[in-house]
Amino acid sequence: MPSTITAVRHGQSESNAAFDEAKRSGVSIALDRPDGGVSLSPLGREQATRLGRRLAAEDPPDLVLSSPYLRAVQTWELVAAELDTSPEVRLDARLRDHDMGQWSGMNLAAIRDRFPGEAENLRSRLLAGWRPPGGESLPDVADRLREVLQELRAEHAGRRVLIVAHDSVVLMLKQVIEDIPTDALAELLPVRNASVSIWRGSEAEVFNDVGHLRETSF
Repeated sequence: MPSTITAVRHGQSESNAAFDEAKRSGVSIALDRPDGGVSLSPLGREQATRLGRRLAAEDPPDLVLSSPYLRAVQTWELVAAELDTSPEVRLDARLRDHDMGQWSGMNLAAIRDRFPGEAENLRSRLLAGWRPPGGESLPDVADRLREVLQELRAEHAGRRVLIVAHDSVVLMLKQVIEDIPTDALAELLPVRNASVSIWRGSEAEVFNDVGHLRETSF
């Protein structure tokens, strides 16, 4: 295995901010932009900068694997600006966010409106292998990550690896690395924006930690 695998979720995105506001106001929304093109919000940019300062104070990575989605790339760029090193960087489509298919860009209220009954117990169903129309289950995400981890074991033993990705990726990495039962995963949610999770071998040192965000000014 790499000496460490550090996985971070991107900072708050414009979609995250819109969904949070919709949840507070109880309205349904469906965003009309491709998921891969969603950028960071102003808060997300500050979170990513604070994340970079934390990583700069710890062991910096020498290999970075990032989701190609804009919000992850922007997060890495802001992290990189805080580092004194220049690690190898690769974009890897297998680290993309969970594909919700025809439901992409919809909050739960919008899914309930358009697909009555389908939003009930949605998280548990996705974890159990159910796929939304044209989309993926969370075990499908885990299968992608098994390929990534196999390559890391074969080609990058002993390196410090940073993965910049999404909540679904961080969650399913934990399952794959630690062999956690599926029925225990729901208790680990939500994986927070700009959170840090670190593994040495198959043991987690921290998971979903956001202590570096406590002084965020927003």
